[in-house]
Amino acid sequence: MRKPIIAGNWKMNKTLSEAQSFAEAVKSAVPSKDVVDSVIGSPALFLAPLAWSLKDSDVQLSAQNCYWENEGAFTGENSPAAIADLGVQYVIIGHSERREYFHETDAEINKKAKAIFANGMTPILCCGESLETYEAGKTAEWIEGQITAGLADLSAEQVSSMVIAYEPIWAIGTGKSADANIADEICGVVRQTVAKLYGSEVADKVRIQYGGSVKPENIAEYMAKENVDGALVGGASLQADSFLALLDAVK
Repeated sequence: MRKPIIAGNWKMNKTLSEAQSFAEAVKSAVPSKDVVDSVIGSPALFLAPLAWSLKDSDVQLSAQNCYWENEGAFTGENSPAAIADLGVQYVIIGHSERREYFHETDAEINKKAKAIFANGMTPILCCGESLETYEAGKTAEWIEGQITAGLADLSAEQVSSMVIAYEPIWAIGTGKSADANIADEICGVVRQTVAKLYGSEVADKVRIQYGGSVKPENIAEYMAKENVDGALVGGASLQADSFLALLDAVK
């Protein structure tokens, strides 16, 4: 059995005081991490104080991005070594907003994955297709390409321990969502691609999330599917009661 993982991606939201209030509200209320991984994807500004606030709790932290070098003349970037030093467990990479707005390439995302592993953290590697690609019936081909490039030169051990998030771009922040059957089908494409690259044992271990307008009212439908091991959640993760409701639905 793969342990479920629910990760809230706050994106560019909240002030420090709001982030700390959220942490105080959830840190004693989330299910045990033996049952489900509860993850907050915080803006980089808040990672240090949140790491202190959540120390010894069952809430884990994720950065929303990092650079692929540990240090150097890269003004404005965040070092994976520095992020790891805070006690952060995960880093989200390859989110469609990063790919679209900041022109991140598969090659860059792959370098980030390697740097995250080198610093003892776990990548949450995002993939997803546009509405145009989906309507053209080319989703499987697109996803296979993103996964193949994103995992290049990673070891089987690394891939089996990571998280991959399928987020159709047309379902992010739109109120639309791929229904549970579509989500399961494409998460299955992800798993099949991993199996093709690394074998069925690795594919059986890797955890795959669905993301795209997931909320407490519909998360159980997704989690009931064979290939869906969790959710990467945007808007529904911004309020403590909603985040806890997501976790309660899958524990």
